[in-house]
Amino acid sequence: MIDILHAITPGDHFSPRTGSAIPTVVDGLAAAATRDGAVFRHAVVLDRSTMRPRYDSAAVIEYAGARGPTRRDRAMDLARGRVGLPRTAVARYYEPVADAIRTREPSFVLAHNAPVLPWLLRDTEHRVVLYAHNDLLRTYTRQEAGRVLDSVAAIVCVSDSLAERTRAVLPGRLAERVRVVRNGIDCERFTPATTDEGAASSTRDAQLRVVFVGRMVAEKGPDVLIRAVEHLGRPDLEYLLVGSQGFARDAPLSPYEHELRELADEATAASGAVISFEPFVDRAALPALLRSADLLVAPSRWAEPSGLTAAEGLASGLPVIASRVGGLPDVVGAAGVLVDPDDPAALAEAIASLADNPEARQRMSERARAHAVAHDWSWAWSNLRQVLEEL
Repeated sequence: MIDILHAITPGDHFSPRTGSAIPTVVDGLAAAATRDGAVFRHAVVLDRSTMRPRYDSAAVIEYAGARGPTRRDRAMDLARGRVGLPRTAVARYYEPVADAIRTREPSFVLAHNAPVLPWLLRDTEHRVVLYAHNDLLRTYTRQEAGRVLDSVAAIVCVSDSLAERTRAVLPGRLAERVRVVRNGIDCERFTPATTDEGAASSTRDAQLRVVFVGRMVAEKGPDVLIRAVEHLGRPDLEYLLVGSQGFARDAPLSPYEHELRELADEATAASGAVISFEPFVDRAALPALLRSADLLVAPSRWAEPSGLTAAEGLASGLPVIASRVGGLPDVVGAAGVLVDPDDPAALAEAIASLADNPEARQRMSERARAHAVAHDWSWAWSNLRQVLEEL
């Protein structure tokens, strides 16, 4: 057996109780590898203080975590990197992760969002792959990226757009090591509503339910949806916005979340539509929530690298309307509707078009599920496995 060690961000939770993207990806890949009967054995390198229960798809290698960098530490690291010195604060933060890996048999190490880890493990026999879920190198000069990533075996990006941005800041020799492995879609947990669930939904009320699921931060664009409600001016639609600023249901509302509720009151007064908010829900509750919806919107205004929620909407058989930005077009493909980001009027028009055409919604539902099944985690794992076997 060949070990694949997933090094996730220190302090991140490998648990279905959170909605964090990286653990979700690791769980999807590891579970698909097990079903594949592959010769690869997956383990996740994890701070022992993180929450339980944990996903059972990968073994756990625990370590005692270090204190995270302060804002001042990050500023000092940035300055050090600019003059060609190591980023010492982030290196200290990841040193326990590297220590947990160094003593193990030579393995593939997937350094999720951790550019410092290839440098920390540069003198080992491990083949380290930087797994980029975000635009990790935006604060790096080309020279610093070349120094820190000199020993990296490959750089995996989760979308074409992210790969393009990543290649642009790398020296040529490293740009050639960039590969794209798009995230898979969980078609086992996320499924279309059954006949009984659909009947229950139809008797709930006559309104069409439009749902947004994600962190309640400006980058995700929930305010764009609320502004679209006012453009629509239709009381026959209802809207459910699910999520919190972080991953805690009982956290106090942020200033932005207060602003969203004020916008919702104004939009309700103008349109008569019902707008509801639900705090963060864990992954166990999310499939049923999506099955209760009729449409899903992902109105991100930033270049979102992938978009797991949009993918899970597709798997749930929902027509998906997403922003034409970042990796969302890769995720949605021809199975959904793309609109310009930060454009409430365009989003309103797309919602109205689907709300008034049940036949189109049904066709989109069928395409959505078929697209998801063709791009499930087994598909993603086969792509990653091919990359690893070429190293």
